Amino acid sequence: MEKSNFVDQIRIFCHSGHGGAGSKHFMRNKLTAYGGPDGGDGGRGAHIILRGNKNLWTLLHLRYFKNVLAEDGGNGSKNNCTGKDGKDIIIEVPLGTIAKDEESGKVEAEILEDGQEIIWLKGGRGGLGNSNFATPTNQAPEHSQPGEPGEEGWKVLELKVLADVGLVGFPNAGKSTLLSVITAAKPKIADYAFTTLIPQLGMVEYRDHRSFCIADLPGIIEGAAEGKGLGHRFLRHIERNSVLLFLIPADSNDHKKEFEILVNELEEYNPELLDKKFIIAISKSDMLDKELKDAIEKELPKNIPHLFISSIANKGLVELKDILWKALN
Repeated sequence: MEKSNFVDQIRIFCHSGHGGAGSKHFMRNKLTAYGGPDGGDGGRGAHIILRGNKNLWTLLHLRYFKNVLAEDGGNGSKNNCTGKDGKDIIIEVPLGTIAKDEESGKVEAEILEDGQEIIWLKGGRGGLGNSNFATPTNQAPEHSQPGEPGEEGWKVLELKVLADVGLVGFPNAGKSTLLSVITAAKPKIADYAFTTLIPQLGMVEYRDHRSFCIADLPGIIEGAAEGKGLGHRFLRHIERNSVLLFLIPADSNDHKKEFEILVNELEEYNPELLDKKFIIAISKSDMLDKELKDAIEKELPKNIPHLFISSIANKGLVELKDILWKALN
């Protein structure tokens, strides 16, 4: 059930509206036998618009919305009447959504704010009626313009979770336990790999009624950048995090190597991720004495802040919040 309720990528076919045709008409009534051109312009075809909605956290509502076909513009008519514009289609998406063209892979839109609207596929312009083509030397133009076609194609919507801090670590590093202790989130916790299949968000309450958002992300395994394990489905979510908190369990066989594997997978996926702020937390450290802590400290990189924590024993969590808040601000 957890997997089916979180949808972070969908593929849809989109077609914006065709512009209406301009009218070729001449004024004719009982008082005017040979009036001038009075053909109106065609209406604009409907746009397909993306709008950010802070109350959405998944693309689930679009799962069965496979074809988005916008309305065509109305044709122009006599008496210089302009055709009706097509009714725009507005697709509401969660914050952090990017829109791509499937064939080229080009990013066409990015939604980061609540209420933000971006015209994704423009409707075709309406054609001009023959009244626009009248000149002193051609007072009875016999032509008008057809409307412009809309845009169409297979598109992809991808969600990248928006969080201040991303929890990075191997499966079973204790990320879900930490999230459940320092936030009100209730992620699934069990003693086997890949308990977390989808990103879990939680708000960390800090001093003076301040807070920040932290995301428990599915565990990395070696080869994730090539698509192993949960691969790219996980790695794209950390692109939005300002700070990456590397969680390495105290009972790891080689703390230094584990950190290097995690960093290497990030670099393989996107070298720009190395520009983010890193913090290392050694989890499950209630089982360590001072001698073991000193030995582990010698393995860790000197230029990256680190600390020892225990979610179960509630040790080092206040200091962890302080370090994260300082890094974010």
